[in-house]
Amino acid sequence: MKIARRKPRTAHIGVFGVGYHVYWDQFPGLLEELQAKLAVLVTKVEASGARVTDFGIVDKAEDSYALLPRMKAADLDLVFCDMLTYATSAVFGVLVRSLDIPIVLVALQPLAALDYARATTRMQLVNDDFCSVPEFTGVAIRMRKQPPPVILGTLENDPEADAEIASWCDIAVALHDVKRARIGHFGHPIENMLDMQTDQAALTAAFGCHIVQTEADSLLECRNEVTEAETARKIEEILSLFDTPDPGDDPITAKLMPADLERAAIAAVALDRFVARYNLDGLAYYYEGAPGSPLRELVTNLIVGNSLLTAAGFPMCGESDLKTCVAMLLMDRLDIGGSFAEFHPVDFREGFVLVGHDGPHHVNIASGKPVLRSLKKYHGKPGNGAGVEFKIREGPITMLSIGVTAQGRFKFVLAEGESVHGPIPATGNTNTRGFFEPDVRTFLKRWVAEGPTHHFALGVGHRAEDLVRIADALGIESAIIDRKPDSRAR
Repeated sequence: MKIARRKPRTAHIGVFGVGYHVYWDQFPGLLEELQAKLAVLVTKVEASGARVTDFGIVDKAEDSYALLPRMKAADLDLVFCDMLTYATSAVFGVLVRSLDIPIVLVALQPLAALDYARATTRMQLVNDDFCSVPEFTGVAIRMRKQPPPVILGTLENDPEADAEIASWCDIAVALHDVKRARIGHFGHPIENMLDMQTDQAALTAAFGCHIVQTEADSLLECRNEVTEAETARKIEEILSLFDTPDPGDDPITAKLMPADLERAAIAAVALDRFVARYNLDGLAYYYEGAPGSPLRELVTNLIVGNSLLTAAGFPMCGESDLKTCVAMLLMDRLDIGGSFAEFHPVDFREGFVLVGHDGPHHVNIASGKPVLRSLKKYHGKPGNGAGVEFKIREGPITMLSIGVTAQGRFKFVLAEGESVHGPIPATGNTNTRGFFEPDVRTFLKRWVAEGPTHHFALGVGHRAEDLVRIADALGIESAIIDRKPDSRAR
């Protein structure tokens, strides 16, 4: 079973085409042909599920000046500029100067190659998509902007170009949601975890999200409203999603006990109420409560409910890690999961490192059916109860840690690797066998040298470049760990 999203992924994407007004009288019907070409791109973007506004074709400077306030008023997350034929850069200069969102140049010519024996000037113009790309990127630089990215290929039968369009639509979704996210927070980082400390105003400045400061007691109020019927339905949902195997060799684990299942279900229903009460898009928390209190029982049994919500598109992050909550949100909106993770022991025999955590996790990217075990104690933390155990599905993986530089600015630290087949410890914690190039020793040394936090978001697929593009759009530094052999090695 897959947990459905509670809110659909969404974004607002603008599309406009460019051309040269002088051509229309010279080549009757050319404008209409290019309008049909623009419609193909609009259809491709609409296939992403995003809301799309087609601004038509601009072919002279005054059209762009008239278009600019319309684009700003539309509250767009991203713009595709369709390079339909040659166009002067005056139709682009004011837009790239004034729009503070990603602009992607799309140069998709109808023909894979001209029919040279029958080629005409008109045929060339219809396929002149790349002609003014250098002019546009050069003008962007003169406008003190980064050169816009370019999708280059053919209009039809080009899977690579179509994949790039889809990736940019995913990026638009991530940017749309992180800029508007309401991320709840209660409690504090675990004592002495200095890398977890986060300036909430800095998060708003960098990402646009709002941190909603809540109280653990409010969650307890939600718990006190939970009915027996709600608990029974949640237990049924949990048992349909998770296996409950016999314990392994770890003496602190046991087969899931009914009392632990009931506490996890009550906490999960309370979390559902809590999220609705504060209209949250995510939550970062850590709170211990007084020993033996109802509040301690509640806040130490959130792992199962957190995992259900994370899979439904609401990243829930333990240890009060707001930065990793944002990282998990970004990965989820790229539709690649985003589990809460850190590094566990290294396997020097087979050359991998275990990556995981004691919760919460993105159940939708699990390999097989996830497992629930009763834990007699949570290592390093108070309480006991149900723990979530699985490994993410085999294949490519991406990691994103959001660190903080010495200057107090956020930094994306990224890596790509592989999740491979093999056993994991039966400890009631999630773990994945992560293989990274060029080898595990070199990789881990390079990773820590970039200044990550000890937590990161773990997702499926190789999407580091898309996360770099998100960082670029937000003005955040990023680094992808180099896969090449260490040139200093002898």
